[in-house]
Amino acid sequence: MKTLNRLRRSLIATTIAVGALTLPYVALAQAPIVIKFSHVVAEQTPKGQGALKFKELVEKKFPGRVQVQVFPSSQLFGDAKELEALLLGDVQFIAPSLSKFDRYTKKIAVFDLPFLFDNIEAVDRFQSGPQGQALLSSMTDRGLIGLGYWHNGMKQLSTNKDKLTRPDDVKGLKFRIQASDVLEAQFRALNSNPQKMAFAEVYQALQTGVVDGQENTWSNIYSQKFHEVQKTITETNHGVIDYMVVTNVKWWNSLPADIRAGLTEAMTQATAHSNKLALDINTADRKKIADAGRAKIQTLTKEDQAAWRKAMDPVWKKFEANIGRDLIEGALKSNK
Repeated sequence: MKTLNRLRRSLIATTIAVGALTLPYVALAQAPIVIKFSHVVAEQTPKGQGALKFKELVEKKFPGRVQVQVFPSSQLFGDAKELEALLLGDVQFIAPSLSKFDRYTKKIAVFDLPFLFDNIEAVDRFQSGPQGQALLSSMTDRGLIGLGYWHNGMKQLSTNKDKLTRPDDVKGLKFRIQASDVLEAQFRALNSNPQKMAFAEVYQALQTGVVDGQENTWSNIYSQKFHEVQKTITETNHGVIDYMVVTNVKWWNSLPADIRAGLTEAMTQATAHSNKLALDINTADRKKIADAGRAKIQTLTKEDQAAWRKAMDPVWKKFEANIGRDLIEGALKSNK
């Protein structure tokens, strides 16, 4: 009997020990997939709202299985570090400006070509078409895959001068630009002086005359109060500021197929939400700038537009080989 009792106690102890060892593995198997979505703007912006909509849709679709953590306003990483952080696996989603990807593929510079797209609807048609969609996967050999394009809006030009309708009006002026070879060439072609500068430094640079002008969307101009330190804003619609939501290729491919499909669906819905919001905000902010009366808004005639396009010919020719004539032609067709 004593032998039997010892055997029973031994079996119970073994069962408890095995159970204790397996508990961490059970908990690990049940732990949700955590997605860190890092971006550099405020939550109330279209990009910020798009990220929150993505979180809402994903967590509703995969309750307990996927958790999305959104970090706005450079809380984790700023412009200069976010791509590196993504490739290292420190975050899973980021949404940089399209201009930031030119070191990974020269083809993405098609979006920086001046006076290529007539309006945001043309941008939409190109991005949703086969060539635009192909660009999303054009950086997989560099470890990046794009999941969607998010709009900021069409760019307008502003200066501290009274007149801004023809290319000669900006000759000799200093303009703040994003770090982009195409944007630098754009202002060189206008006999202006491009100055690469962080977005956060632009207001003070305009206020103090370090630069004479800048290019941006209506929403950025209004939210950053650039209209208060510029005399003239011309509705040029000469370029686009958009973002690409990207993730790490290895991490993406490691996900279960149903999770990837669900995240793709959620991204499509979040993209539509963010892009509509961007259009609404830009329209409203243009009116707010006009109503404020601090800066004069000018528009271009067809003759003015022709003069600007002609001035930009050298820029197109300089980057055509890197971008590809087929992409440029495809973008032009989206205007029709």
